[in-house]
Parts: sequence; C-alpha cells; structure tokens
Amino acid sequence: MIIDSTNVPAVAVLMGSLVGASATVATAWFSQRTLHKRDLLQAETRKREALYGEFIGECAKLLMDSFIHTLDHPDKLLPMYALLNRIRLCGSPAVLAEAERLLRLITEQYFAANLTVEDLRELAGSEEADPLRAFGEACRAELESIGGAM
Repeated sequence: MIIDSTNVPAVAVLMGSLVGASATVATAWFSQRTLHKRDLLQAETRKREALYGEFIGECAKLLMDSFIHTLDHPDKLLPMYALLNRIRLCGSPAVLAEAERLLRLITEQYFAANLTVEDLRELAGSEEADPLRAFGEACRAELESIGGAM
C-alpha cells in the first residue's frame, strides 16, 4: 500500500483530534467517578453519625434512669436494642463491641441497687464518670477511617 504524502497531514490532524477527544472523555469520566465515590462516602458518614448519635442519646437516657430505677418495664430497652441491631448492620467490629458493652452495662445497672445522691456525686468525680466515652471514641476512629478513604 502506497501512502500519498498529501494525506499524511490530514491523517495526523484526525489522529490528534481523536487522541485529544479521548483524553477529555477519560478525564471527565475519572472526575465523575471520583466525585460519586466521595459523595457516597460522605452520605455513609452522615448516616453513621446520625445512628451513633441516636444510640448515644438513648444510652445516656437509659443509663441515668438505671441509676435510680429498677427495670419495671423491659420494653424501655427496645429502642436501644433496635439501634444496636442497626449498628450491627453497618458498624465496625470495635463500634459494635462497645455498643454491646453499653447494653450489658445498662442492663446490669437496672438490676443492681439504686444509687443514692451521694453515690451519684462520687461517680461523677470518678474515672468511670463517662461510660459512653469508649463508644464515642470507637465511633470517632471509625468515622475518621471512612473519611480517610475519601
């Protein structure tokens, strides 16, 4: 096959346009893919923050109640069990372990002797003053690991 020298510039222009268009399409595709992945990770982070926040609120309420009451109505624990099982769906093993620990702690406290005002004052000044801390720290570590994937 003989190539006519007058066609070489036309073929070069055509090939250059094809390569340029391909690069533009590839860049746009890569950018969209990256943005989509970042949006999904942000949505997942928001979902977990809301779930963990709801669990913390429920645990704090029940923990304070367990200090001064016995478990007269076991259905009080249902919202916490529901949240725990939602955490089981998406939470890391560390977050789940801390959530289960909190559930055990609250349940045990309901069946323990009620605390007096003096007991509560001593507890507030002790190392164990915040039983939710370990759960919060596990949640923060998990959310930071998700954020690091962005």
